[in-house]
Formats: sequence, C-alpha cells, structure tokens
Amino acid sequence: MDGDVVFRALADPSRRILLDHLFEHDGRTLVELQARLTMTRFGVMKHLRVLEEAGLVTTRKVGREKLHYLNPVPIQLLHDRWIGKYTAHHVETLAALKTVLEGDATMTTQAATVPQQVYQVFIKATPERIWDAITKPEFTSRYFYGALVDAELVPGGKIVYHAPDHSSLMVDGKVVESEPPRRLVTTWHALWAEMADEPPSRVSWS
Repeated sequence: MDGDVVFRALADPSRRILLDHLFEHDGRTLVELQARLTMTRFGVMKHLRVLEEAGLVTTRKVGREKLHYLNPVPIQLLHDRWIGKYTAHHVETLAALKTVLEGDATMTTQAATVPQQVYQVFIKATPERIWDAITKPEFTSRYFYGALVDAELVPGGKIVYHAPDHSSLMVDGKVVESEPPRRLVTTWHALWAEMADEPPSRVSWS
C-alpha cells in the first residue's frame, strides 16, 4: 500500500475517530459508527470508503449486516519503515508506559460467530507461494519469532508451532478447513506464558 495514501487517510480527524472506535470495539456496523460522529450517514460512508481504499479498514458480511474492522497492517508497514529492530523495544516500552499512566480503553468481546479481528495485506506473490509461506517451517521461522510449523493439511489434522530449538510448543491447533492454495482454517491455542490460560481461538487465512 502506498504510504502517501495511508497518510492522507489519517490526516482527517473524523477518520481517525472512526479508527479509534474500531480499535475500542472491532466489527462495528455503519449505524454504530455513525452514532459516534455528528455527521450524516453519507458522510460516514465517504470517510469509511477512504479508509478502505487506504487498507486501514476491512469489511465482512455477517448475516444481513456489513461489519467494519480496523486493519493495522498499513500502519505497521509505516512503523517498520522508520523504526528499526534495535529501537523497536525502546519505543514499545515508552508507548506502554504512556498507556499505563494515561489509562486505556477496555477491550470488549464479541460472539464467537463474528470475527474478532480481520487483517489484510497485499503481497505480490502467487497463492501457491503464500500457501507455502504459512504452512512450511522454512518460511514461518523467518517471520514468526523463529517458530517452526508442523502441519497435517487435512481437516482434523494437527497444526503446531515448535520453538526454534524444538524444546517446546509455542502454538497447538487443529486443521478445520484446508483448500490449498486458497483457504486454511485452524484452531489456535497459544502456549506461551501470558496466553496459555486463554481458550483456543479460530484463525482463517483466505
């Protein structure tokens, strides 16, 4: 995504307010978003269209409703452009300190049938290459903290992520749907310390 398009989308305060509302509670309808702004339905739709074109908002149809989700990937790409891996930890520490001292909005949960997060990124590669990247350990080790995926790519098969030294499991899961190279749905149970007590979630790659 063109960085200029993202910056232009973020320049308007009303669009930033919409993103803030989605950050507080993802998966909102147009009516819910309109209620938070003093403008017409058409005005909110125009702002949402700009955010969608910049890749900052994605949508999903759930029943008869169209839900809007914050997509942080373009912002992360801008972050990576100017914040190197050696400075990221210090920046995150200061940001966390700011959040703790100023307070933060409480995240809310949604029904299991509604996606809680919808992320989107455009990659100049074939579906086959992307499928390999999410199902083969030589790829996952390069972008997922060194974790090595081990997957039986059939419904009911296991999908686990080993630590780089194979000393422990980082993620445990099962394959729910497997339609190479277009769709993969799995359960996902993170096993590292701060997440181990959380119930398994569901991850869909399309």
